[in-house]
Amino acid sequence: MNIRLVKSSWDTTECDVLIIPMFEDEEMTEGVPAALNERLSGLLEELKSTEEWKAKPGEMTVLYRPNQLKAARLILLGAGKSDSYDSHSIRTLIMQAVRKVKGYNLKRVAVFRRSQVQPTLAAQAAVEGVVLATYDGDDYKTEGRSKNFIEEILFLTDQQLATDEIEKALKRGQILAEASNLARRLVNEPANQFSPSRLAELARETAERFGLEVEILGEPEMEEREMAAILAVAQGSDEPARFIVLKHFGASDPEAPPIVLVGKGVTFDSGGLSLKPAQSMEEMKCDKAGACAVLAAIQAIAQLQIKKNVVALIPAVENLPSGRAQRPGDVVRSMSGKTIEVINTDAEGRLILADALHVGRQLQPEYMVDIATLTGACVVALGRVRAGLFSNDDKLCKKLLQAGERAGEKFWRLPLDDEYREEIETQIADIKNVGGRWGGAIIAAKFLQEFVGDVPWCHIDIAGVDLFQEGQPAKGPTGFGVRTLVEMVDS
Repeated sequence: MNIRLVKSSWDTTECDVLIIPMFEDEEMTEGVPAALNERLSGLLEELKSTEEWKAKPGEMTVLYRPNQLKAARLILLGAGKSDSYDSHSIRTLIMQAVRKVKGYNLKRVAVFRRSQVQPTLAAQAAVEGVVLATYDGDDYKTEGRSKNFIEEILFLTDQQLATDEIEKALKRGQILAEASNLARRLVNEPANQFSPSRLAELARETAERFGLEVEILGEPEMEEREMAAILAVAQGSDEPARFIVLKHFGASDPEAPPIVLVGKGVTFDSGGLSLKPAQSMEEMKCDKAGACAVLAAIQAIAQLQIKKNVVALIPAVENLPSGRAQRPGDVVRSMSGKTIEVINTDAEGRLILADALHVGRQLQPEYMVDIATLTGACVVALGRVRAGLFSNDDKLCKKLLQAGERAGEKFWRLPLDDEYREEIETQIADIKNVGGRWGGAIIAAKFLQEFVGDVPWCHIDIAGVDLFQEGQPAKGPTGFGVRTLVEMVDS
């Protein structure tokens, strides 16, 4: 798909479809609305007056063969209130509009820029919306697969802009959105097609393609390094565990402290012997969403040639019940030496992250961020709108929140008070892997904190935001976290 910036008026651009955002609180007597209403012989004013079209966010009206326009079709794209229109709105609305037309045999789509949003941010968000709209998650369909006929997207502006900067923003947006789509596609892979070994193979292919260093540890190497917490989770499955290390050396000093990104990679989670109900297993191929986000993020970091040293750590396992599976009541000695009483085998993500965070800590990093579909409790607390965010460092937490704003991904910081530590105390071992009924997302974060020491650290719980919900602009995996991680590393 060719994506480019064009300095042109919206009424003289030849295209199959022209998308113009419209605000519900703007008057029809001036600016673009007045000019458009005149070209449409008063139709726009009529639609507004009869309330047939209100320009509410995401509301779309399609006009065919509009008079005095070179476009074959015009989409009036509702953008809501003008003062709430930001880069997140641009990304979401463009995604909705492109999804509406991409399955038609339309090759040339033009989007007219209308906002006070900083031009480079607006351009990046718009192209992200376009590219994100191209993925539908129907890879295994043999009939009725979604189609994308669009060959060219034009971003129209009637203003004099810094073309070089806009072009860079368009390219950045394309890289970030393609990385997000990679994460979405990998999350969507079913467990019978995508084992820990296959995830490791894909990581190796990614490293070779984008110039990353890679190291894949099998179970013998993991045993040598005493990664017992990861191996304990994997021992119930016939699929062997893998520990994936990807390195990007972008800093001028290759010995500079790296930024460490850690992603939970449970390719399927049955709960182990603490078996989930059948309905709760339906989406458990998605329990690798954190790993997929980290893999996609370091790919984008390499493509953008970000001048930082970054290490991605992905513990990859399958959590199944069998005669070899770990049992509730087992005690595991983690790589750090800290002993863990396993109360619930369905709290496996924090076990594999424990060893991975210890590996990251040994690298003496600038900071660490882990991302995981970790707890149902986070969904109870925050619903499906925001990811849970925990941190031992206020400055780092602010950095991540600002990156999330630029990426259009929402977070909410939750506490890590010392009193919550009491919930994981146990008589037989140093800590246990679950606490009581209340504050489950916080208890899980307190467990992880045991393995980071004094390293500045953020934990992102994406259990509620890994999948699009009914009424959102797409279906299936969201790729949440990819863009935020890249923006954070690049800030």
